[in-house]
Parts: sequence; C-alpha cells; structure tokens
Amino acid sequence: MPAPAPMAKIGILSIGDMGMGIAKLLLANGFAVATNCKGRSQETIDRCQAANVEVLKSDVELTDACSVILSVVPPRDALATATRVVESLVGVSQRAAGPLYFVAGAHPVRGRMHLGWPPSLKKKPDEGPSSADADTDKDKDISKSWSRPGIPTSGPHKLSDIPVYGEALATTLHTRHISPEIGAASGLKMCFASTTKGFTALAIQSFTTAQKLGVLDELKQELSDRGAWDRAAGSVTAMAPKAYRWVREMEEIALTFEEDGGFAPDSFQGAAKVFQAVADSELGNEKIGKRKRGTTVEDVAEALSEGMDKRKKKTV
Repeated sequence: MPAPAPMAKIGILSIGDMGMGIAKLLLANGFAVATNCKGRSQETIDRCQAANVEVLKSDVELTDACSVILSVVPPRDALATATRVVESLVGVSQRAAGPLYFVAGAHPVRGRMHLGWPPSLKKKPDEGPSSADADTDKDKDISKSWSRPGIPTSGPHKLSDIPVYGEALATTLHTRHISPEIGAASGLKMCFASTTKGFTALAIQSFTTAQKLGVLDELKQELSDRGAWDRAAGSVTAMAPKAYRWVREMEEIALTFEEDGGFAPDSFQGAAKVFQAVADSELGNEKIGKRKRGTTVEDVAEALSEGMDKRKKKTV
C-alpha cells in the first residue's frame, strides 16, 4: 500500500538539535517537513536527508512549498529569521499552498517557542498514564511514544484553528494556547528559563568556586543529603554545548524582569556572563553527541578555571 499523503508540509528554521527533534516528531505523525540549509554544514544537510527532511535551496522555495513555518532559532536570530521569511514573500500575491502561517517568539527580541527538551522517541514507551497526556486519544498515543517539550502559544490566533490539519498539528507539537495577548507565551518562556537555566548558572559558579576552595566533595555531600545534587550536577554537565546560545537568553530574561517585573537586571546579566565564560573556555568547543570535556562536575569546574586563568594572563 502506498503511504498516505502528508496532512501538510511544515517548514523548520533552523535544523539544530531542537529543530531536528521537532522534524522527526512531525514526520512520524503524518506531516512532511522541509528546511532551507543554505549556509549550513554538509553534516547538517546529511542529517536532514537521513531523516527524510526535504532540503530546499532558499527561503523563497521554503515559503512557497510550506503551509506553516516554525522558527526554532536562538533568541539572537529570532528577528532576523522573521524578517527573512517576510522578505521571501515580497511580491507574492497568491501562493499555491494557500496562506502561510509563521510560528515564532512574538517579541522582536524574545525568541524561542518551546519549554524543555528536543522531542525524542522513547526507547521504552510508558504504558501508564502520563501528566503530559491530553484528552484526545491521538495525544495519548503520541505521549506514550514520544518525549515532547511543552510549546505555549499566545495571540489572537490559535494553531489549532488552521483549517483541516491545525488540530492535528497542535496536538502533535504539544501546544497550549495560554492567552489571546501577543507576547504572553514569550513572557512565560522567560520566567520558566529563569528557574532552569538561571539555576544552572548559579550551580556553575558554586561548583567552580568550591573546587578552587577544595571543598567540592563536601558541597556534593551537603547537596546530596538534601536531595539537590542530581539536578544541579545534571544541569551543569549537560549545558556546555548550549552555553553560547544561553548568553542571549539570560540577557532577555534580565530585560523581561526589568521591563515587566520591575527588578534590577543585574542577576541575569551576571548569568549571561557565566555562560559567556563557558563559551569562551574549552567547553565552548563541545558538541552534542560528541562530548569530550565537561561530562563531570569536576571537569566543568576544571575547564572553567583553566579558561579564567588564561584570560587573567592575557590581561596582565
């Protein structure tokens, strides 16, 4: 039997770790996926082709071929990506694929559309009830097979309102429409990240300083006794390949807390400097799936100390 026709073709910009996870999730649930890999490495192109993601040559081809484009880019690239998509539509009076829906961080600075990890196929599907399960049988089936991030959305239009395939797309992506106000979802993302990545920035400073003082083992014992070590250690050893992206995100949180919360931006501007220090150290060379350094708390602290010592020598 021939494979059923896809419900719609979804464009993704760009295909990094999160973008590829979303692409595989969509492909596994009845959608076609395309991306523009112009300027990307051959390794990225090979990964796309291996996953059956269609590789197009330009944003014009992408916007012409797709019904929806998901912007899954680092915050620093959010505005430029939105501008690229708009410019690719200049002069187009009517598209063969119908209306184009663009899903991204609505604030010109505050990007990112997800809360959590890249989607991934579970090795051992959970047969029991899951807190992530929605009320539909379709979402329950996906929840059993896939680990998915939450994707909050806001604004006057819901993803599920797209005719024909919108409900299926919203269910597959695990979206939750939280407000009719533009920017509410971006604000939620900033508040959420402050408690996760912000915590990681604190833990990095704590562990590195403890190692320099010779008390890291004692700190580990104290945190273990209080059930806090595993979370802290896990966040610190996982962050190295992503630290460069989190610099801008901490700056965005500082801006959000200052403009919307009324707080001084100092603490998260400091967190941005922590992640910049990681990115500038040897840990900044780490790639997901190809880890060499920073897989233990001790090595994270050592690598950061080495990087700081090198910078001090350069300034002397």
